[in-house]
Amino acid sequence: MAAGGLSRSERKAAERVRRLREEQQRERLRQVCDDPEELRRKVRELAGAVRNAKYLVVYTGAGISTAASIPDYRGPNGVWTLLQKGRSVSAGDLSEAEPTLTHMSIARLHEQKLVQHVVSQNCDGLHLRSGLPRSAMSELHGNMYIEVCTACTPNREYVRVFDVTERTALHRHQTGRTCHKCGAQLRDTIVHFGERGTLGQPLNWEAATQAASKADTILCLGSSLKVLKKYPHLWCMTKPPSRRPKLYIVNLQWTPKDDWAALKLHGKCDDVMRLLMDELGLDIPHYSRWQDPIFSLATPLRAGEEGSHSRKLLCRSREEPGACGRGTPPSSAPVLGGWFGRGCTKRTKRKKAT
Repeated sequence: MAAGGLSRSERKAAERVRRLREEQQRERLRQVCDDPEELRRKVRELAGAVRNAKYLVVYTGAGISTAASIPDYRGPNGVWTLLQKGRSVSAGDLSEAEPTLTHMSIARLHEQKLVQHVVSQNCDGLHLRSGLPRSAMSELHGNMYIEVCTACTPNREYVRVFDVTERTALHRHQTGRTCHKCGAQLRDTIVHFGERGTLGQPLNWEAATQAASKADTILCLGSSLKVLKKYPHLWCMTKPPSRRPKLYIVNLQWTPKDDWAALKLHGKCDDVMRLLMDELGLDIPHYSRWQDPIFSLATPLRAGEEGSHSRKLLCRSREEPGACGRGTPPSSAPVLGGWFGRGCTKRTKRKKAT
């Protein structure tokens, strides 16, 4: 055996460990679907938990937006999965995405006082556009439609009808526009991997931690929980296990919180929420662009700012002439940059020079 090297038996043992880890990773990525009857049974149990909850908080991940053609991260065609395979990542026109059945169901459950707060990891702004009040949600990783002036006290927000993150990336957040009040540079609200979110809004961490501390029930929808598990305040870990909230998880894949869950439902979020709303006897409101609150919240660009972006604008009607144009002439290039381009790529560790 060479000095500092491994013996044959040690190499074999290391290979076995490597293969075991690869098998565990494949198993965790594998999607599992409950058969229809089993899923209905579980949804009936979930409906009982929703009815009986004194303070229900919903945690949402990328899986609730896949029905809006926004890829998730760790699914078979997710961002991280494709990048690890060396394949390119592309997204459709994000301005075409609309709140899903799950988004609209959550908004109705809040309206009916069955859900008290929503904590989301998503940057797509679809909770806001579903009509969920801003006071009832914490967008922990930001919102692609919101830019802020941090020079103003309190921070001044600008809601836009386009993706403001076109020019931004990890540790580079200036959007190229300036505050109408003080003239300082505006920044996006996105929290990338490797960053710590410090903005008050739209992250709303204070409300998220308060809601978690009050919760007796937590419903996790479409999240791998690999990021959320790192936030101990969201799981009341300082409380004894018997006093922690009951946990219900809806996800097709394994999550690190499965063993803590009172119930795990293996199904698509829209399928589960459709069954749940039916079990609760509640109708699911249809999304209407005419009633999308983003249009009443939005601050229009000032004269001369029209060329500050090239993203397609949201419009109230798909047939509305001229209203869905871009800041600059349209390009046939795929959507790059911002939270879903450069921003969606994890920072990789550099290998040490030998």
